[in-house]
Amino acid sequence: MHGNCSRWLGWLFVLTGWVAMAQATAPLPPVQAIPPGESQPLAPGQRPAAVLPEITLSPPLEGVRKIEYASNGFIEAAHALLVIPGASTTPAFMLLKAQRVVAATFQARPGLQTVDISIYGGDYRGFGGPLPRFTASVSRSRFREFERLTLASFLNFDHLWINPDDVFYGPPAPPTDEPEKSPLFEGTRAQLKAQQLEQAAASSQGGVVGSRLYHGNPGRPVVALTFDDAPHPLYAPLLLDSLRRAGVHATFFCIGRNAEAYPYFVREMVQEGHEVANHTYHHVRLNTLDEATVTAEITRANQVLQNITGKPVVYFRPPGGRFSPAVLQAVERLGMTLAFWTDDPGDFDNIGQAPLEASLLSRLRSGGIVLLHDNVLQTIVVLPRFLSLAQRTGYRLGTVSDLVRGPAGR
Repeated sequence: MHGNCSRWLGWLFVLTGWVAMAQATAPLPPVQAIPPGESQPLAPGQRPAAVLPEITLSPPLEGVRKIEYASNGFIEAAHALLVIPGASTTPAFMLLKAQRVVAATFQARPGLQTVDISIYGGDYRGFGGPLPRFTASVSRSRFREFERLTLASFLNFDHLWINPDDVFYGPPAPPTDEPEKSPLFEGTRAQLKAQQLEQAAASSQGGVVGSRLYHGNPGRPVVALTFDDAPHPLYAPLLLDSLRRAGVHATFFCIGRNAEAYPYFVREMVQEGHEVANHTYHHVRLNTLDEATVTAEITRANQVLQNITGKPVVYFRPPGGRFSPAVLQAVERLGMTLAFWTDDPGDFDNIGQAPLEASLLSRLRSGGIVLLHDNVLQTIVVLPRFLSLAQRTGYRLGTVSDLVRGPAGR
């Protein structure tokens, strides 16, 4: 035990040295032109993600496709995916089915802290297809309350959502699973040069330039922690738990359709002091779309998020980091700020836990903006250690708004 502790302290000192050396030298991800003739990257990354363990119910329950589970090192959460005939998607039937599956899942794995459930009605096509008909998140402490719900009382359970029957959620274009690496601008050579010069100026002075945020104040030891693609039905409880234990707030760039299906996680983000931001409604590439379509994507996500939180949405991040003059105009006219990043360690590419942690720590800088994804298991596992080590180096991790505020909180 003593040897392990000594090795860990030695590793901490090495990483702290890396942070000090890399703070002034780690380059920003530069604004780049979109290369011609490129192909869609592999999803969810260039390297396959680890297969999640599954829970098998005995006896099996009809309609259960799979029940996956994961841990953040403190608690375990599970997500049950059900597909039932469309004719059976009545609130009464789905509630009863959910109660049975949640009860059986807790019984099958007694160490679980939370069971989340998503019920689809016949037409299940994964992300980009129709939304689930019913979702719920049930902690072990609230299981008896969930078990006692009836058709007359189930809407009083604040971690449950029913999809309205008269709304169609199909996307106007296929969603992109492209990870954000460098901001990618599509425009003329002169427009691209202007964006590059703006980014260079922002990296030295910090703060919002026009409607863009590339870098915070380099003179303040504040770092914005951001997560894209939220909320995810399996990882949201784990991620929020880790942030709560560390006493750290973050900015979640939410996909509107995800927020629509799992609104209780968005409410929980706000209740715990986190910031909710916009990542479009359908998670589509915006660089090839006209301004009206771009505006519609951003506005629809804003409406969903504001209806859930009761607060205006200030910050926007385009999927894949792709933007264009039409995106800039839409964001400006909506009175929002386009938020980029200084550090993308490539977690969406499943680079491995040790490389991910080393990359995160080596690129920490005053005024930095860390980009992570809430739907990557490696990020969930590494996050508690990263938060602890980052705070020991003297940086204060917080939201994008924390980064933008002045020294006295202005």
